[in-house]
Amino acid sequence: MNQANTISLNALNKLEQLKAEQWFSHCCAAPKWYREIVLARPFTDVGSLLKAAQQIWQSCDKADFMTAFEAHPMIGDINSLRKKYAATKVMAGNEQQGASEANEQTLQELAKANHTYLDRHGFIFIICASGLSADTMLQVLLKRLNNDTLTEIKLAAAEQIKITLLRLEKGIRTS
Repeated sequence: MNQANTISLNALNKLEQLKAEQWFSHCCAAPKWYREIVLARPFTDVGSLLKAAQQIWQSCDKADFMTAFEAHPMIGDINSLRKKYAATKVMAGNEQQGASEANEQTLQELAKANHTYLDRHGFIFIICASGLSADTMLQVLLKRLNNDTLTEIKLAAAEQIKITLLRLEKGIRTS
């Protein structure tokens, strides 16, 4: 994340409500989550922000989770990544770097398995891909493919908060 797209915690605490909601929505697209995190300000430190983010996420429901999931590109789908992350590409930067460095066969297998997952569960496969290779993501996807949808919603929600926390950490300028 470059310096122009980060914000100090002090400045974030002082942002007008709509601008703060917009900033937080780049971290997680669930309106309940970003509206409540804005109302939880001011934060005394990054730790208190991350703790509030987790607590608020735990109070969200299936509809909130689905809204957050819909904001993600499909793992390995570079065109989807470009379209969906136009506004958030800096915060989301390198989240799928492992997929961008994958061979064509692995990308095709990821796309096929992700479409199967989408058809089965009604949302795309969500994983905190930071630091994971495409092969690792594919193996996890294949392992999770046959889970029931309720289990997958819970697993995807757990991955979503990991992604959100990483984006928050990237977005807060500490000096």
